[in-house]
Parts: sequence; structure tokens; C-alpha cells
Amino acid sequence: MDNTDRRILNCIQEDLPLTATPFAEVAERIGIGEKEVLERIARLKDAGIIRRIGAVFDLRRLGFASTLCAARVPEERLEDFVRVVNAQPGVTHNYRRDDAYNVWFTLIAPGEEELSATLEGIRRETGIDDILSLRAVKTFKINARFEV
Repeated sequence: MDNTDRRILNCIQEDLPLTATPFAEVAERIGIGEKEVLERIARLKDAGIIRRIGAVFDLRRLGFASTLCAARVPEERLEDFVRVVNAQPGVTHNYRRDDAYNVWFTLIAPGEEELSATLEGIRRETGIDDILSLRAVKTFKINARFEV
């Protein structure tokens, strides 16, 4: 990664233009061609430096409901449980922990009723009742920007 890559990363994480050709505008700001910006971003994605490029919305202000869930899943039922969880459209990610509550996942739904219904559906389909819904009380992480 060179200085041009760093300048691109700083630019796209702070102020990616909302236009039909955002990378052409990034290129203009950096002083290189759009094709080079796109090639560099593709290379950074391939290298795992960039995971995704996308917007971050305030889900609550849009009327959505979300929760972090922790489930206690017996080892022999883990694969089936994760398959059911991953099939839910509102699950953004999940991970395993070395703890009694060994599967954690985030769930987003269009509203409170849908959130509750999805969790109840997971419980019903998997037979796993011990799922904690750990709702956020206060948001602390407003913006994460890393000078590269």
C-alpha cells in the first residue's frame, strides 16, 4: 500500500461523493484517473484491506428495530441453529464465542413486531429457547474513521 492508496482510503471513508460517478470525483480530488482509482480499490478489496463500501444509516430514525442476540446452543445442534439464523434476511452477521452463550448474532427488522416475530420464529424452528435479546440502550459509536 502506497501513499496514493492511503489518500484514496482516507477520501472514501470520509466523504464518498453521492453522485453518478463517485470514483471519478475521488480521482479528481486525488489527482489520478478514475480507472486507476477503481483498480486500486479492487486490489485493496482483494487484499482484504477494504471489506465493503456502503452507507451507514441510523436505523432507529428510519423506523427499524435491531438487537444483539446471544444464544445458548448445544454443540450437537450448533450447525442447524446457525443455518436457521443465517437464513433470516435481517441477520447481518453472527459469530461463535467460547462461553455458555456460544452463538451471537445481530438482527435488524422493519419494526418491533417483526423483530419479535423473527426471534420467536428462530426459537420455534430450532427448539432453542435460551436466546437473549440485548437491545442497545444508548449509541456510543457515532462515527469510526481511521486516518490511513
